[in-house]
Amino acid sequence: MRSLIGLTLAATLAADSAIAATLRPITTLASPVVRLSDLWDDAGAGATTVLGPGPAPGGRIVVEAPQLAAIARQFGIDWRPTGGERAVLERPGRLLPREDVVSALREALSGVGAPDDGELDLRGYTAPLVPAEAEVRTEIEALDYDAATGRFAASVSISGDGMLTQRQRLAGTLHETAEVQVPVRRMPPGTVVRAGDLQTQRVRAATLRGEVARMPEQVVGMALRRPGIPGQALALADLARPLAVAKGARITMQLSTSGLSLSAHGQALEGGAIGDHIRVLNPASRAVLEAEVVGPDRVRIIPGSSPILLSGPPRGQALSQVTFR
Repeated sequence: MRSLIGLTLAATLAADSAIAATLRPITTLASPVVRLSDLWDDAGAGATTVLGPGPAPGGRIVVEAPQLAAIARQFGIDWRPTGGERAVLERPGRLLPREDVVSALREALSGVGAPDDGELDLRGYTAPLVPAEAEVRTEIEALDYDAATGRFAASVSISGDGMLTQRQRLAGTLHETAEVQVPVRRMPPGTVVRAGDLQTQRVRAATLRGEVARMPEQVVGMALRRPGIPGQALALADLARPLAVAKGARITMQLSTSGLSLSAHGQALEGGAIGDHIRVLNPASRAVLEAEVVGPDRVRIIPGSSPILLSGPPRGQALSQVTFR
């Protein structure tokens, strides 16, 4: 229990006559000091007299009956204990929001050339208690920053009206980040990605391996070669144009030459996306031709491609009515 008597008396009030007063059992302080009016109602002309500093934010002072009686005698307050009275003085406090410190750190780090969009990792940060009513100012008084490692150390000043200035020593790391495209749901291999399957997310650059998708247009319309994991960056190597022709599929072959357009059914010997060149089999002639995939199960025979002839028709394969050589 702190003694108010030893902390008081910056000014002394002389009273010509006693003042009737009522003890206040519990008082919530709105300032950093204790006044007579915080202990008694109707304390008279000296009500604003400062007795001493109040408790720290979030703390309390308990003034027992003997102390109260001594203060009353000293300042001419007409009050006497009847047994067991006490006054409790409380000062509300609040935790300083972490973002207030982070914002000040970011501004200071930006001033020494650190990336503005980095991820701040504050090790062992403990939010200080500040007065509930105070408008708090947070400033960086000193800063050491290593651009190679991203590590920093800073001295933070926390001040405001009606409060003692607090200082904290902080240390942490600023991690470089990058914006990437990540799935919003789990997607199996072969899924063709749509715009609604993606979201932009900022991740630590050090966690990325190889080239990853950073823009939606790099992903939308592509097929996944590996499962898509929510929140995990998509590697460009794991994206492929979706197959328009599957290996072994029955396809329509087209040939246009000298104003003549022909079509026939064939079989894809390879899978391919639109624009890919694949090998196809014309079952009528047993010729293997090179073709360009132009649509779902449709290919265009490359003019001038040299056919490779196979021996005998495939077992159970119907022959086309048109033969390409």
